[in-house]
Amino acid sequence: MMTNAQKELIKATVPVLRENGVLLTSHFYKRMFSHNPELKHVFNMGNQQNNKQQTALAMAVLAYAEHIEDPSVLLPVINSIGQKHTSLDIRPEHYQIVGNHLLAAIGEVLGEGATPDLLDAWEAAYAQLARIMSGHEANIYRAQTAKKGGWTGWRPFVLKRREQESKEITSFYLYPADGGPVADFTPGQYISVRLFLPEINLLQPRQYSLSAAPNGEFYRISVKKEHGSNHPDGMISNRLHDVVKEGDIIEASAPAGSFVLQPVPGKPVVFISGGVGQTPLISMLESLVKAGSPHPITWVHGCRNPEVHAFQKQVNEWVDQHEQLTQHLFYDHHAGEGTAHRGFVDLEKLSEEVLQHEAQYYICGPSPFIRKHYTYLTEKGISRAAIYFEEFGPASLQLN
Repeated sequence: MMTNAQKELIKATVPVLRENGVLLTSHFYKRMFSHNPELKHVFNMGNQQNNKQQTALAMAVLAYAEHIEDPSVLLPVINSIGQKHTSLDIRPEHYQIVGNHLLAAIGEVLGEGATPDLLDAWEAAYAQLARIMSGHEANIYRAQTAKKGGWTGWRPFVLKRREQESKEITSFYLYPADGGPVADFTPGQYISVRLFLPEINLLQPRQYSLSAAPNGEFYRISVKKEHGSNHPDGMISNRLHDVVKEGDIIEASAPAGSFVLQPVPGKPVVFISGGVGQTPLISMLESLVKAGSPHPITWVHGCRNPEVHAFQKQVNEWVDQHEQLTQHLFYDHHAGEGTAHRGFVDLEKLSEEVLQHEAQYYICGPSPFIRKHYTYLTEKGISRAAIYFEEFGPASLQLN
């Protein structure tokens, strides 16, 4: 248990973390990968190069320090991180390694400011956090294995079918190599897939949203090809597009994620997506359509042009079949055919259709896209509690 004096010491470091948090976490990651290079196979090294992971960790450490008196207020964040950790097969023993390097990094970055009492306080604080996180993740692992077809860790899947959805996005249909069933999931969740990248001589995991409704037989991921990029950010996506072929084995973790469909009987649902951000929302939409949802559903999607617009044929069919479903499209550079709007997604143009104070809102796309539409909705009186969003990659948005 942490003492009150230790909690005060942690709170006293909040200004330092606000000012130098990314410096601290950058030093921490460099130190950890230098001493434990085997962890490069666990972490997304693309996010190391673009500094997203360092920033996300700095924000998480700061939030923990700010709420050290009552970490329970961080439960939504803890759940989101725990979901990501289980998708990467993070285990309790990893927390010991991380803790050793984090404490060492605090001492090395703060220098004389890292007094023995301060380091003792952070050791106690980290031990408390590790207990909370590993305990929560143990519950997630138990829930995964309790499902029919469930598992933990990495499971081999066979790529049985590839299907081009647009000029940039291809769907990959993954079936268990052991011939068994696959666990159901909540629409909106993702899986991690792991491939060996000879360019950097590492196994690398990446998360991809499940883009089809649960079916017990296969998982579908829909992946955007990153053109002209040799950066680790696009290495897995491009390898899936350019190298992996039907019949190949791909390792995957069990479905995870907290951005999930939470329909309330009688309440309308509004989906707002940009580009490949529609992939988790497609799974949600398909689930509602197949269930014969009786309440209004509004689908708002924006992308550059019709050539890169994935799933348009499928959504058009659902619109024709489901009288409660309406669709609004935006193309950045080309108005396309029919009623598609020209330009970026602009909810003001759809205010009568979109602003429904009883509705639930699901937003997915790049961070600026989410922030723009979240701000618009809240300024128009939509409750923050009715808006769910997810950005791809390490979390950086603090909106709720």
